Amino acid sequence: MFFESKSVQICRCWMELEDVCTHFEPFHRGNPYVCTMKIDEGKVMKNALFYLVVGLVVASCQHQPEWKLVWAENFDKEMLDTTVWSMIPMDEFDYQSTLSHNERCYEMRDGQLILRGIVNEGFQKDSSAYLTGGIWTKGKQTFKRGRIEVRAKMEGVQGAWPSIWMLPNDSERHLWPQGGEVDIMERLNHDTFVYQTVHSLYTHELGHTDNPPSGTIVSVKPDEFNVYGVDFWPDSLVFHINGVHTFTYPRIDTDHKGQFPFDVPQFLLIDMQLGGTWVGEVDPTGLPVEMAIDWVKHYQLDN
Repeated sequence: MFFESKSVQICRCWMELEDVCTHFEPFHRGNPYVCTMKIDEGKVMKNALFYLVVGLVVASCQHQPEWKLVWAENFDKEMLDTTVWSMIPMDEFDYQSTLSHNERCYEMRDGQLILRGIVNEGFQKDSSAYLTGGIWTKGKQTFKRGRIEVRAKMEGVQGAWPSIWMLPNDSERHLWPQGGEVDIMERLNHDTFVYQTVHSLYTHELGHTDNPPSGTIVSVKPDEFNVYGVDFWPDSLVFHINGVHTFTYPRIDTDHKGQFPFDVPQFLLIDMQLGGTWVGEVDPTGLPVEMAIDWVKHYQLDN
């Protein structure tokens, strides 16, 4: 709870009661908005109507958001839907250094998209020692607010770095890190845990990673299917795995710039990367390695 002193009580409520609420703050156990109506215990409250309003606010704390599915990708076609997805091209950035259009890195199998990391057996088309598959919706399918969920499982190998993440669609206007980055899931090597993190000018260049905390680590069984998700709200990002809340990153009052740049249209990236500064060297004897994506879903709040 958001206590300011022992003499202050905080009443939580959902956004639909904003006509009786005076101030909203993020609720760190997963609820996107709360009303922080502050009541001084030292004052004598004589207004019966005020008691009624407070009762309604407290009762509303039990309300949970209802989500409506507005878009889904089930990967149940023979080919990748190129009206929504593009293969991520190779580039100099760590996450793009092995990404390739090589057909051996992609497969539609049993209603799933398979992204594969392989040894590059010939350097005619690609200069990297390893090749990986990755897709994004950049310039085609955007997401603003609501819930994003991806059901996926990943094989492990030394040097593997599978990721599910989001960036602002207007990358020319919202440059990195000013535009922010939302990492729904990152896994390294054979780890039995994943990272969920946000990046921004505030966290990356100014170094404010603890106020508020900018990420968490969650234990999972990565070789089994898990549902990795995040809810985008104007004032918070709410992360979860298999429907269980893991971490909330709130907008806060601060004099520093760029603390919460995330309330803009985003595009989704799903990729299997090999190697890089963070994950380290690749063990080629463990390749090929696969990441399987069952589905992607986008929900909006059902009012």
